[in-house]
Amino acid sequence: MAPWLAGMGLYALVVGVSGATSGVPGPAAWLTGPTIYSGGAQMAAVDLIDSGAAPAVVLVSVLAINARLIVYSGAMARNWAGRPRWWRALAAYLLVDPSFAVGLDRYGQAADGARDGGGRARADDRDGAHAHYLGGAVALWLVWLCALTAGAIVGPRLPAGLHLEFVIPLFLTGEVVRRAATPASVLGAAASAVVAVAGLAVPLRLGLLVSIVAGLAVALAASREGR
Repeated sequence: MAPWLAGMGLYALVVGVSGATSGVPGPAAWLTGPTIYSGGAQMAAVDLIDSGAAPAVVLVSVLAINARLIVYSGAMARNWAGRPRWWRALAAYLLVDPSFAVGLDRYGQAADGARDGGGRARADDRDGAHAHYLGGAVALWLVWLCALTAGAIVGPRLPAGLHLEFVIPLFLTGEVVRRAATPASVLGAAASAVVAVAGLAVPLRLGLLVSIVAGLAVALAASREGR
């Protein structure tokens, strides 16, 4: 998890600053960290609440942004089978992009090691993979909340001219570019961006939700066509 912590810590710091300088009460903005635990969804929630969007719009937008976690959890399901329910609930709560990447890599190593031995999967290696995932995920969660708290504390004291909030779209753009590995994902991202810009004037910030749906629809249609 170490290679992820610097970038994610900076991201959380800016999210905390942005929440503290918004019109949303400080404690409410900070609570998006442990409750939603997703930088993009946190910023969307704070921005929508700040702009007076309807609660239903905020809820649906956050769920749509985090829809990718359904895919992540499906990929992790076979690795977590047989674990206690409390463990799976904690692991699912901590499941975000970095913890998914780090955990999936370690589970893959455990599976490869079992195959190399030519026998059954070794219980100790599986337990090691579980500990690896949970340890990395908890480390990320702690860094995220500490950086978020630091941002919330120093945010109101920073000069408004710094405009640190611009770091967030730059970070998210980099994440999108890194993940746009197929023509379908590129088309979906492009469609979502176009609709989001076109829908800036839509009341209650519904343009954001429409752009998410449009991007998903275009990506799914393109993937079915084999692009």
